[in-house]
Amino acid sequence: MHATQKPRHDDPLDVETFARPEQQRRYIAAMHRIAAERRTGDTVRVYVSAAPKTTNDANWQRWLKRITEDLPDGIELLHYGSAFEGRPYAWDTLVDQLDGLVVIGRPKRLGSRVHVLGPVARLELRSLVAQKPVLLFTHNLGLVPVVDCKSQVMAPPEAPRLKLIAPKRWSRDSATLQAALDALRPADHNGQATEAHPDTAGHLAAPFAAPSR
Repeated sequence: MHATQKPRHDDPLDVETFARPEQQRRYIAAMHRIAAERRTGDTVRVYVSAAPKTTNDANWQRWLKRITEDLPDGIELLHYGSAFEGRPYAWDTLVDQLDGLVVIGRPKRLGSRVHVLGPVARLELRSLVAQKPVLLFTHNLGLVPVVDCKSQVMAPPEAPRLKLIAPKRWSRDSATLQAALDALRPADHNGQATEAHPDTAGHLAAPFAAPSR
């Protein structure tokens, strides 16, 4: 596991992760429990949350292709157009069918590690971040678990946005990313299905909560 390290040159962003070691341990344990509960034949659905400006960009299909390549094989990838097909936006009816979320924010500049999510994406993230794998898509780093990012709520208060900052020394070999990808891997692609532990709930309500004493 990549533990949080002291920043270099007094740069608070120059770390491998913004998560505390205990947060990382709880996150990885939660992802392992989700993976253990996956059964052969279960469909794994991941929603890509992106603003209309992003989905209308000429690079949209290329970005979707890259996200698909970065995720495990066999996942059903959804986004606004494919999930709602012109119907009214109804996130509450979709969210319980999802196994994970990839958010695409507006980068501060080309190649930046700072990404801003709009009000809708922020709410979509909040509805899943404490239960399922939630990943930030960055053009230069690939997929980064949100647990490893620094977050900051932004104005306006009536429709707050969310700033996510990926760690400067982020590594794709990070234990949190590997655990998140394992949690999203269909059982058919694991080589075998693992039975759930009898004391593990079907859907984890709060995998990042402090363990009971």
